[in-house]
This record gives sequence, structure tokens and C-alpha cells, in this order.
Amino acid sequence: MIIQTTVKDPLLRPLTIKKTTFRNRVISTSHACGLQQEGYPQEAYQAYHLEKARGGLALSMFGGSSNIDRDSPNVFNQLDVGTDDIIPHFQRFAERMHGEGAALMCQITHLGRRAEPYVQDWLPAIAPSPVREALHRAIPREMDEEDIARVVAAYGAAAKRCERGGLDGIETLAGGHLIGQFLSPKTNQRTDRFGGSLQNRLRFALMVHEAIRREVSDDFLVGMRFVVDEGPDGTLAAEECLEAATLLRDAGAIDFFNAIYGSMDTVRALSEENMPGMGIGSAPWVNVIGNFRQEIGLPVFHAAKLSDLATARYAVESGKIDMAGLTRPQIADPHMVRKLLEGQEDRIRPCVGAGHCQSGYRPKCLHNAATGRETLFPAEVEAVARQDRRKAVIIGAGPAGLEAARVLAMRGHDVQIFDAAAKPGGQLLLAAQDWRRDLISIIDWRLMELEHLGVEVACNSYMETDDILALEPDLVILATGGLPQLEFGEGAELALSTWEPLSRQATLKGDVLIWDGTGRHPAQLAALLAHDGGARVTYATIDKELAQEQVYPEVTRWRKEFAKRGLRPEIDTRLVAARRHNNRIEATMMNELTRESRTVLVDHLVVEMGTVPMDDMFHELRAHSINKGKTNIHALAAQKAQPRTESGIELHRIGDAQASRNVHAAIYDAFRLCRLS
Repeated sequence: MIIQTTVKDPLLRPLTIKKTTFRNRVISTSHACGLQQEGYPQEAYQAYHLEKARGGLALSMFGGSSNIDRDSPNVFNQLDVGTDDIIPHFQRFAERMHGEGAALMCQITHLGRRAEPYVQDWLPAIAPSPVREALHRAIPREMDEEDIARVVAAYGAAAKRCERGGLDGIETLAGGHLIGQFLSPKTNQRTDRFGGSLQNRLRFALMVHEAIRREVSDDFLVGMRFVVDEGPDGTLAAEECLEAATLLRDAGAIDFFNAIYGSMDTVRALSEENMPGMGIGSAPWVNVIGNFRQEIGLPVFHAAKLSDLATARYAVESGKIDMAGLTRPQIADPHMVRKLLEGQEDRIRPCVGAGHCQSGYRPKCLHNAATGRETLFPAEVEAVARQDRRKAVIIGAGPAGLEAARVLAMRGHDVQIFDAAAKPGGQLLLAAQDWRRDLISIIDWRLMELEHLGVEVACNSYMETDDILALEPDLVILATGGLPQLEFGEGAELALSTWEPLSRQATLKGDVLIWDGTGRHPAQLAALLAHDGGARVTYATIDKELAQEQVYPEVTRWRKEFAKRGLRPEIDTRLVAARRHNNRIEATMMNELTRESRTVLVDHLVVEMGTVPMDDMFHELRAHSINKGKTNIHALAAQKAQPRTESGIELHRIGDAQASRNVHAAIYDAFRLCRLS
């Protein structure tokens, strides 16, 4: 258990609401982490939150969009709070979290029009009015008085289950969910007692909270995740939101507000306003939230893009918020509060805002392999016994190599790492450009950790096989990455890879064709660079849409960047061939659907097809290794150490030295291999 030792830092000051005291001001706000089983928070789900409790946070709010009734179905791995069967899971969860000194709350909600009619029980979505939501696509059935009474009662019953489960409180969710759909004129077009005036539109929220208050004790905390301004896509401005919040406060319905800004009914609003990510400035709504807090007179929580403790500290110390929701930063580093308490704030693994944890990979951080895998291994690496220490040599200082060096050094091994380039970082040096520049923190943090561990990264060091053997290592890990793949067919030798413009080795002028064969970032980065440099860009992709391999906040950002520049991607297009034509390049492209071909005459052809492993050294070293360079994939998948039956050099390759994949895959390769080496 974390013991509070100081109150000098505003983030470490306790906060009491009613009879519940939070040990500091750092919380994790409700989100659907993707780890539920059968609609319940079972072992993996609890372990994910327990790690943050051990790391020192004050409150874990869990169960993002937890469903209270059958017509609010499981759309994105929510919990089912509409059944008593969840109570024993809550009880065990609460007992474990309280044992670590952290409070625990659940978010309960009804999706309303955000529900999908073709999942779970195939029930129609319901809403105050039959207004379709573009994001989740249902055309809802208008609720009648019987529907309203049923849902109100379901809220009360769900709240009672939460208290019986030992939780400290709940929050309901307004915003784009059913409570907010009644409140907003954008989605509420009724003419009965639930529509029209603000008091009428607020009636449903008041009924819900009255039902909750009847079912729970006076000390049980009841809050609301509440929109303080619907933003450019909404109809509720700050003044009317404040008036609604004041009515809720005066009715005794609310103990705290978890304040958010904007809308969530389009991908753009969700990824730029509700959950702003990479490329959006830190704490974009904290001043708006601060104005709301100044007027409302109740504790206010807030979580949008509070990316680090310094930002959160400013928001709390300046009186703009009472509790700082460092939700995604604690996915990157669940022990950030412990490190703050121990005077090691500089060692906190940074959140880079990549959105990897919001995608189908939830809740896995782009550069923390342990988060979301708490039942497989601990977050902290265990040191080996002195007699088991080995001499490890790592070739390549990209994300995979740096992670391997970090983990092996933490284990206590003697680590040397070499890179042929002038500076460490590998492909991330190319990737961390334009709105993606924050990615460089993945490298910078590892370099600082290696400095702390006493490991020097030797750059400008091109190692031959004999150089490695001369070091007499016990373990060699090749993280040499790959080289651009360009073999699309006839004329491939005429193409540039995306690496060349991104590294400024080539300047793109005139007419430029960029062909994207992966749906990853490099082709789009090259297109922006070329366009902004004055080139006339044609962008074609093999995929059905722009940035198909990326997570949804990234896809949205790329669509926006292309739209701002008037770039229109040609989808379903294959690059077939290229040839010289009067000092220019004639490229032949074929539509994947119609099989029709056309040619385009350009000054530069840029191709993105991922990488092929740079593996010459691997094949040379295999003969000198006891495992012939083979990583035992069954041991790796089972989270077991690699088998060793004799002394000699153990050889492995990781990251793109094996195959072209993403940053998380490279770091996971390194972490799971090295944590038991």
C-alpha cells in the first residue's frame, strides 16, 4: 500500500467528499478497457486496475459505458450492471482495491441512440426522438412513458448493485448517452413534458438520479460525467449547461461532476474533443472546465489530454479542477503516483497520445508491453541472482533494441548496445514528424532509463560478426530493423522509398505519385511533406480507405490533414509497373475492383510497402549460436524463459529484424524475451 508522506504537492493532497477520503488528486476515469469476461469484471479486468492502485492512484473509476438494461447492449466490451450476477465480482474487486488504499467507482449508463440494433439481443435502439447517430448508425425508436419508467428504474437498480458490491460510488454518463440525449435539443425534439424547455429536457436526468438516491445510502457517492459545452457540433452552449448543472446540484442529485467538453456522435468529435489525442495540445479544455467549476460549487473531475503530472498539477493548483483524470498516462505508467512520491517523477513512462490504447488493442499502450497483460507478468522486471548474470550484446538502438537493453539492464545483466546510425531511434526518427512528433518520447524515455541504469548507447558503431564474437557475449539480440520493400513489379528500381523524403535525402518537386501498400503512416507523412513543399501530389492506396491499418484517432487525423490540403486518396488502387518516359516516370495503376488500368506521368514515384528484415548478420551468427538463432515461440507465448541446455551464445532477433510490424509488437518482442533472460 502507498503511504502518504507529504502534502506539499497539490496532486498529493487528500480530498474528502461526504465520508469518502481520496488519498490524492490522481484518478483513472471510466473507460471500456476491453478486458471484461461475460460482461463482468473478472481477474484480468481487476488486475489491470489493481496495478494502478498499487501504483498509488486515489480512485479508479471503471466500467466505461456499463449497461443497465437489455436495450443498451454490449457494443464495445462494456460491463453488464443490469443483473445481480455482477455483485460478487464487484465485492471481490472492491475488497482488493480498498486493500491497496484506492477507492472504486463504476460508470453506469444507457446508450440510447448510441446502441447498435444488430448485436446481443437485436433490440432496437431507443432515444427521446428518432434522430440517428452517424457514428453508431442506429435509427432509434422514440421512447414512450413506459420506456422512460423502465429505464429510470433500471438506473436505480444498477446503482443499488454497485453499493451492494462494496463500491464507493457511481457516475452516470450524460454527454452523448441517453441522459444527454434528453438534455440536448439536438437529439430531443419532443413536445411532451420531456421536451422543449430546459426544465423539461432535464426531467429525465432528475428522475434517474431521484431513483438512484432512493436505492442507495446517503454516504454513497453519486456523480455525473457531464458536458459543460457541446462544442461546435452541439446545441448546448456553456450557459445552458451550467444552468442544467445548477438545477441538478440544487436538487441534491449530484455529489461531483466529471466534466467533459464537446460531442461524441462523430469520429471527429470523439477523437478531437471527447478524447483528444496526439497532435492536440495538452489540456485543451481545462480553462473551460475551470470556468464551470468556479460557478458550480461542487467537486469537479476532468480527464481530457492531461498528459502528464505537470499539466495535472497546474490544473489542480490553479483551482480549475479538484481531481485529475490521468487515465491514458496511467495506461502508459500505472506507477506514476508511486514514482512521484519517491521523487522519481522524471522516470515516469510518458503517454505519447498515440491512441493505441483506445483501439481494438485496448487497453495496451503503444510502448508499455505490461499494461493489459497483468495476469501474465508483473509490471516491474525482477532482477536475476548474481550468479545468473550474463553478458548481453544488442545490435540496433530503435525501440526494440532500446527496450531489450532496458529490460536486461534492470535484470542485472551486463549490457552493451550498438547502432550504426549517428543517433538512436531507428524508424521512429522518421515517424516523429509533423503532428506525430510526440512519438520521439518513446525513444527519449528509454535513453534516460538506460542512462540511469548505467548503459551507454554506442552510435556510429557498425558491427561485423567478428566484432560481436570478440566481445564474448552469452546473449546476442539483433534489433537491426529492416530496409524498405520496393519490389512492386516492373520498374521498381525507379521508385523512392518513403524513407528518402522523410529523412530529407530526397526533395519531392513537380508531379509526385505516392503509392501506399500498407495503410501505415509513412506514405501519409511523405504526402504532407511533398504537398507542403509545393509538389502536386497524387496519393493512391491498395486499401479501401486512407490509413486502413491505423487506429481510429489516427485515421481521423489523417483524413482531416488530407481534407485541409485538398488531397483526395485514390483507393483500391494497385501500382503495377513503372518505366522511364522522357526523363519522367510513367506509372501504371490498376483499380482492384474494375481491373481497369491507367497511366500517370510524374517526376517522382514514392512507394511504401513496409520493410524486409536486415538479416545478413543474423544468418552469419546462427552458426555460432547454441540455439541456431531460433527463438522458441512456445516458451515465448507461454511467458517462459528460453530453454538453455549448454553454454555458448544464445541468439535472437526482434522487431522488424523479424518482420515488418508496429512499435508495440517490437517492444513486446523485446520485453517478453528479455524479462526472463
